[in-house]
Amino acid sequence: MRLSVPGHKDLRKIVVLNPKGGCGKSTLATNLAGYLAAHGNSVAIMDFDPQGSSMRWLKIRPGNSAPIHGISAFDVRSSATRSWQLRVPPSIKYLVVDSPASVPAENLAELTSGAHAILIPVLPSDIDVHAASLLMKDLLLIAKVSRRMGRIGVIANRVRENTVAYRKLMRFLNSLAISVVGVLRDSQSYVHSAERGLSIHEMPTTRMKQDAERWESIIRWLEEKLETPLTPRDFHRPESSSDILQLAMPIDRDKPPA
Repeated sequence: MRLSVPGHKDLRKIVVLNPKGGCGKSTLATNLAGYLAAHGNSVAIMDFDPQGSSMRWLKIRPGNSAPIHGISAFDVRSSATRSWQLRVPPSIKYLVVDSPASVPAENLAELTSGAHAILIPVLPSDIDVHAASLLMKDLLLIAKVSRRMGRIGVIANRVRENTVAYRKLMRFLNSLAISVVGVLRDSQSYVHSAERGLSIHEMPTTRMKQDAERWESIIRWLEEKLETPLTPRDFHRPESSSDILQLAMPIDRDKPPA
């Protein structure tokens, strides 16, 4: 599956990434998209996950809620070119990419090239910590994501504080020299909001206040990265992969699918 994202010059791309399944990528992606849309932004969510969780969430989203454009990237169709299928309308300013599980290391650059922010949710378990350590290595050494640009942000996800697992996770994350931008609780708030096709930011504040407050540090970090202009270093592509040449580059909106 081609993982590159044809974009346009004004697009702000946020990639939610972790090749390990079950770490909360779709929950994070939908809540990010919901937050941005609720604040009056034009937003699209691109779902590469074969389970299609983000697209299911979008289908049950209430008609009176802030609009979010959906792109089913996992649904590979022979009736249209891949670039046309993955096209992002020029009216969209923010694109949230819900990445698939089990992304080979050599394909990470397809997802991360041209990204303003790369968010990595990590669960408090030994297996998840090990997977995250391998991912960080691959991002820095193979995908060549620049540590200096600070585009990578780690989120401790579904944590229960005052537990041994939580303390071990935080020790690991703090050892990475990569920003830990948020700590999200293991909370039913995400289940209740997802069942309604909403983000926790769009739910009644009294019910979701404690969890919504946990997002404040994530939003601050994200706003800074979205306003930091991309540099050539942010568009790294492996020279051996010709498929990636269109990644994050403008496409012809008027050209019909082949």
